[in-house]
Amino acid sequence: MGWFNRLKDGIQTATKFKKEAPDGLWHKCPRCAATHTVKELTENLYICPKCDYHIRIGSHDYFDIIFDGKYEELFTDLVSTDFLDFTDLKNYNDRLVATKKKTGLKDSMAVGVGKINKKPLVIAAMDFSFIGGSMGSVVGEKIARAIDYSRKHRIPFMIISKSGGARMMESAFSLMQMAKTSAKLSQLAKEGIPYFSFLTDPTTGGVTASYAMLGDINFAEPEALIGFAGPRVIKETIKKDLPEGFQRSEFLLDKGFLDFIVNRRVLKERLDELLSIFVVAEV
Repeated sequence: MGWFNRLKDGIQTATKFKKEAPDGLWHKCPRCAATHTVKELTENLYICPKCDYHIRIGSHDYFDIIFDGKYEELFTDLVSTDFLDFTDLKNYNDRLVATKKKTGLKDSMAVGVGKINKKPLVIAAMDFSFIGGSMGSVVGEKIARAIDYSRKHRIPFMIISKSGGARMMESAFSLMQMAKTSAKLSQLAKEGIPYFSFLTDPTTGGVTASYAMLGDINFAEPEALIGFAGPRVIKETIKKDLPEGFQRSEFLLDKGFLDFIVNRRVLKERLDELLSIFVVAEV
């Protein structure tokens, strides 16, 4: 695990990056400090058996939890490239190569199509382990193509958001994905095909400001951090204490930004209920 520290203009933040879906033999819960075997966590869907803390997991973990045993992954040929020759502390192309090698992922978004109790669903799921789940051009293109697939086959669509926001290494091309994905979702809505937005920890920045909040139903995992700027940045900027639980799922539910909060253990069951309610009419 590593630390990223930023000290600038009165803003002091420290963000600890955690691996998704812990490997090895043992895992210590970041909330209650209880130690469990990874096998126990896997069998409990990566939820702490003692305090119910939802550990971050990746896109394929969600696919395994949600779909009926098998699914097809779509658009696997799409990969990010350093088309701007961008360099900050590290060359973007080198960063991409290192991240792909470390995570085994091609980008921070994977799209799968499968069935939930025989009901079809297309899911676009984000991976925080790939450059903080940042939204780049590949993320936007995968969402656009997934929506076109849903429209063609008249299948409900869901995005599982888990992101730090826009990918700065792609500059304006990253910001363009906010408008692009929002426009594609409007096409889905016009054709009466449901879109479910599932927000997990964390969902921030441009992702929150676009497709994450545009669902026919917006719901989240317990205690997920959801917002535009992070609470530490906001607190340091306005120099005031924030309300208890600020920007967590429960706070947003109370303020009307979410429709409900779902425990990962009953996620598949709740999705099955939604698919039964939002039946796609044939045209």
